[in-house]
Amino acid sequence: MTKPATPMKKQQRAHYTDAYREEALLLAERVGVTTAARDLGLQPSQIYQWRTKAQQRKTVTEREQALADENARLKRQMADMAEDLAIGKKGGGVLRKKPEVKYAFIQQHHKAYRIRRMCAFLCVARSGYYAWRKRVDEASPRRRQQAETDQRVAEAFHHRKGRSGAPRLVLDLKEDGVSICRNTVAASLRRQGLRAKAARKFKATTHSKHSLPVAPNLLDQDFDTKGPNQKWVSDISYLGTDQGWLYLAVVIDLFSRRIIGWATSSRMKADLVCEALEMALSWRGYPTKVITHSDRGSQYCSSDYQRLIKRHKLLCSMSAKGNCYDNACAESFFHSLKVEAIHGERFGTRDAIQRQVFEYIELDYNRQRRHSAIGMISPAAFEARMIA
Repeated sequence: MTKPATPMKKQQRAHYTDAYREEALLLAERVGVTTAARDLGLQPSQIYQWRTKAQQRKTVTEREQALADENARLKRQMADMAEDLAIGKKGGGVLRKKPEVKYAFIQQHHKAYRIRRMCAFLCVARSGYYAWRKRVDEASPRRRQQAETDQRVAEAFHHRKGRSGAPRLVLDLKEDGVSICRNTVAASLRRQGLRAKAARKFKATTHSKHSLPVAPNLLDQDFDTKGPNQKWVSDISYLGTDQGWLYLAVVIDLFSRRIIGWATSSRMKADLVCEALEMALSWRGYPTKVITHSDRGSQYCSSDYQRLIKRHKLLCSMSAKGNCYDNACAESFFHSLKVEAIHGERFGTRDAIQRQVFEYIELDYNRQRRHSAIGMISPAAFEARMIA
């Protein structure tokens, strides 16, 4: 008889790190408090409280009146630059495409950005764009239908930040009430020169050549679970910036594939993995007897991490020597992160790449990205469905 799924415990009051609060406030400044609160699963009052406390810690300095005109000019200039950056982030992939592809991009985003700015950024003439739009308007019904399909597919593609191919886009469009088969979506992507971000190999990070004690492999490549907080996997990876490496540690619940704990640092020490595990424990209400799996890295074998495991009555598990498949789920997450959010981008500072990591985990991966292991829905949607 199949054992029924373990019901999720009522979520306790979560503990948020200072870094998490800072990133949440930066997100609120960009998209608004209400939107940021909704996307992060917070109450608007929490963000307002964090903002008030942050403002109280800042020292307010007076600005000379003579700088007022200069500030106004700089603000206008920065607004133009911000619009160019936003256009570049969405339209960078069409810079080397045919003019028709660029015209289609401008048509898709003409309500969000000024046509003049988009034409300048994409190096096309406004007269050429308007001539193309006139030709499309006067085209045959079949061509108009094709143009409409291309627009919807392109909007879905850019909404997912170029991270989804035809299989996932079909599901996204279906949720929006647009029924298009996979072959039609794939043909539209080819026609527009749109391609999901490609895979790339990445090497391991942790140091496993040490003399510290190693835990047995309790997980043994059994990634199936009947409920939350039964099996967690952990790992560390590195992300490159002009300032140097930023190390990222994560904890994943295999039940929903959700990132329940994560931490970043400029140094790959034991406190990095401890901070990620403490976040996971706090977020999940401090469950016990959870199989907590990792590789044999020195950070996970350290006395600090092992004391944390024992204090919270977790079951420590480690991969077999030299076997990356034992921790495949964590490796898969880092692969997705680097391919979809890091590869092809240049980050001048660790703060910049940390902000990208924050948005990818908290906004994209946990709440929007479809995962094949849980029925092509997001981890948050999967957990909400199981709770209901």
